[in-house]
Amino acid sequence: MRVLWRVIVKEFLQIRRDRKMIPVIFVAPIVQITVFGFAVNTDVTNVPTVLVDQDRSASSRELVERFVESGYFEIIGSGERAAEIDRWLVTSQAQLGLVIGQGFGAALASSRPAAVQLIVDGSDAASANVALGYASSVTREFGALVEERRRRAAGAPPVAVGQAVLVPRVFYNPDLKSRWFYVPAVLAMILMVMTMLLSAMGVVREKEIGTMEQLIVTPIRPWQLIVGKLAPFGAIGVIQVFLVTAVTVFGFSVPLRGSFPLLLGLTVLFLLNTLGLGLLVSTLVETQQQAMMAAVFTAMVPMIYLSGLIFPIENMPRVIQLVTYAVPLRYYAEIIRGVFLRGSAIDVLWPEALMLLGMGLFLLAVAALRFRKRLD
Repeated sequence: MRVLWRVIVKEFLQIRRDRKMIPVIFVAPIVQITVFGFAVNTDVTNVPTVLVDQDRSASSRELVERFVESGYFEIIGSGERAAEIDRWLVTSQAQLGLVIGQGFGAALASSRPAAVQLIVDGSDAASANVALGYASSVTREFGALVEERRRRAAGAPPVAVGQAVLVPRVFYNPDLKSRWFYVPAVLAMILMVMTMLLSAMGVVREKEIGTMEQLIVTPIRPWQLIVGKLAPFGAIGVIQVFLVTAVTVFGFSVPLRGSFPLLLGLTVLFLLNTLGLGLLVSTLVETQQQAMMAAVFTAMVPMIYLSGLIFPIENMPRVIQLVTYAVPLRYYAEIIRGVFLRGSAIDVLWPEALMLLGMGLFLLAVAALRFRKRLD
């Protein structure tokens, strides 16, 4: 154990001597979580809207007021003809055009269909679909209100129509804030990037500066060298969990409903995978530049795309869904969101924990065998 401890101390001293690496390890995660927390927001509010009101009636003005009061739309300009909206959309000044044709108010007063045209920039399909849903809801509610007023004015009794009423109740994220969904996921990405790159480049650095040969001729056993080099990077990953979690909870008010010690314990299982992948990459390359390129393009990018952090796995083709079962980040993403938002305990997360443990031990075993063969 004394030999192992000295290898660990050597690694920490080597990290401390690299003055440029310290800010990258401890400051960069805080900067990344802060930037991503403010930048990554898919909530659709204050959609820039151009108005073309050709009717100019009390009804058309009231409809526009309801669009604005909903909080989902912001009128940033107006025009006389629908053709003028194209200029706003092309220059990305607006995302939606609201066209109220002549005779809108008269049609409503006589209970005839009164059409309202929406012209939407579909280049961002997700936002366009959400904006269309909001606009349809506002228009439908306005039409029902106008019909109720007309019947009251005519002295007609209200029409009793049997209908199904939807009463939504949202668990875990009642305000449907996208930030609550994405910010915890940034913790997973930061841990993966940092620990995988540090472990891959830390081993390769020994080759580049020529100290690997010196380590080989010492009485250090291969397993001691592997554990001694990976343990400091694992400790750095745990420290990053404390830093990023603090920013997530106190900076962005994302609730931590589950157990933080459980989060730490399951994070260690995830680190087995990232450190194992980093060590495996280090056995395949000869320079730090190659290690960085290999880690980013062969492991990190595919894992981020296939983990469900950005794109829902349910929307992927069946073949790709099967591939995602081999992605460790998929299971850690479920753990992160389960602990933060749903307050999940180990009785719920044990399948993900078991998968991370099995995959981590497998990756470490394969990487250690390759690394030991190079030492021999």
